[in-house]
Amino acid sequence: MLRKGLLLIALLSALQTQALQLKGNLTQGGMVIGKIDNAKTVSFNGKPLKLTPAGEFVFGFGRDADSTHTLTWVDADEVKHEHDMLITVREFKIDRITGVEKKYVSPPKSVLERIRSEAKAVRQARTTDSNFEYFKEPVLRPAPGRISGVYGSQRFFNGKARNPHYGLDIANKTGTPVLAPLPGVVTFANPDLYYSGGTVIVDHGYGISSTYIHLNKLHVKVGDKLETGDHFADIGATGRVTGPHLDWRFNWFNERLDPQLLMQDTLASKSSNK
Repeated sequence: MLRKGLLLIALLSALQTQALQLKGNLTQGGMVIGKIDNAKTVSFNGKPLKLTPAGEFVFGFGRDADSTHTLTWVDADEVKHEHDMLITVREFKIDRITGVEKKYVSPPKSVLERIRSEAKAVRQARTTDSNFEYFKEPVLRPAPGRISGVYGSQRFFNGKARNPHYGLDIANKTGTPVLAPLPGVVTFANPDLYYSGGTVIVDHGYGISSTYIHLNKLHVKVGDKLETGDHFADIGATGRVTGPHLDWRFNWFNERLDPQLLMQDTLASKSSNK
């Protein structure tokens, strides 16, 4: 769990200058929604950001993001502006485990092509850049249960680093309903990926997506529209896991965000719909 002190530092309710408004989390794993008065174009670290009709934009910081970043924009008078941001650098949990058999550290060669193909399909789904503005909606808790794993933690097996954990794990029994924590459209649905088992990816617009893995059952297909509280899958233990849980992730394109920073700890339900 995030330390109380870190939350006080990392959670940014609003940052305002004469023209710039930012709302979100200025920390590794954070998502930020911004608006700049009379901006014609906006870039984040040199990457152009798409503007909503109201002039809003969104971006995020990965787990290992640098501490300094720059927003650049051109106003209606063709004047260029820059705003430097300093974000919080976090400390993540590290576990070092020795004596692990090789078969549990590396997958067999026979499945490597499958793993590469599946990873490519997931990355492709996360490149979706729709005009939906669901990313501005409150993010609620998608399932009840114990928080059993947090964003950013990492294991070393026999001295070899594994990929960091990029999700929030919610442990509960197989068959527990997974509810849409905010509206979106399904862009990926596969019941049997090698590592993640049953997997669903939902697009919330402007590069923001959420991912749900190790699912026991999927009740949606690509193209389905979800409203907050919709029951779209069930918790399971599919893929490479030791027990039933939901691994819940957020992305800004391929930057991994921390769901715990975004989540209001209220269980999603149909009553949450507007």
